Amino acid sequence: MTTSSPAPRADDADSDRLRALLERAAKGRDSQAWSDLWTELYHNGSLDVTHPLVLPTLADMAEADKADLAASALHLAGALLVQADQRYETRNLRHQYASEVTRLLGAANRWRQVTADRNDYCYLVEAALNLEGDIHWAEDLIWGVVSEEYELECPDPDGCASLWVITGERGFFSAAEDYALSDDIETFPLHPADPRALEGLGRRLYDLALADGHEEVARALTYAFGEATCPECEQRFSVVGQIVARSS
Repeated sequence: MTTSSPAPRADDADSDRLRALLERAAKGRDSQAWSDLWTELYHNGSLDVTHPLVLPTLADMAEADKADLAASALHLAGALLVQADQRYETRNLRHQYASEVTRLLGAANRWRQVTADRNDYCYLVEAALNLEGDIHWAEDLIWGVVSEEYELECPDPDGCASLWVITGERGFFSAAEDYALSDDIETFPLHPADPRALEGLGRRLYDLALADGHEEVARALTYAFGEATCPECEQRFSVVGQIVARSS
């Protein structure tokens, strides 16, 4: 009579899969491992974000001396926490792993202060905001700073128009179409916030960017926290207000 070993339980197989992916990611330069972690932890949830390996291991990576590894870990950890907040409408994951979140946030702020690349800096700011957890729209805010454009809706109750807010090398204006597709469209100049009048998050991010030596990012933030004009009804509106509305 022969016997066979029992088949591994699904949770054991998932733990093994998660451990293998995290070990591969920790070695660095394994883009597929990071892609799989994003897919299976964030996008389709086939791996459990509450597993005791996830946030502690990402915190270890964030505290390592490898900038690229730390940035990848911080980006994923912040996104997972915000998603958990929204999906379950609780902050249980943050509370369960409070010490790891503190470690991650500390690492994000340390790396932020020494990062020279503009876009890398922006993503670290996004990670820090996500780790703090006070807002859920950091990704949309920072995406526009990095890409130098926001695709928004006019705040008119009737849904007047979709529009583009452009900030950067192409200029600082709003338009009813993607300016990259045509040069022959009407544009309206943006109205940046006066840095001296900024309050709350806008003021904080502006001051951080200046202190960290990222004047270009600070300038872009004055437009994100300033006003744009709808090309259809010519109503002026708060850019960040519509970023928040789109993220709701």
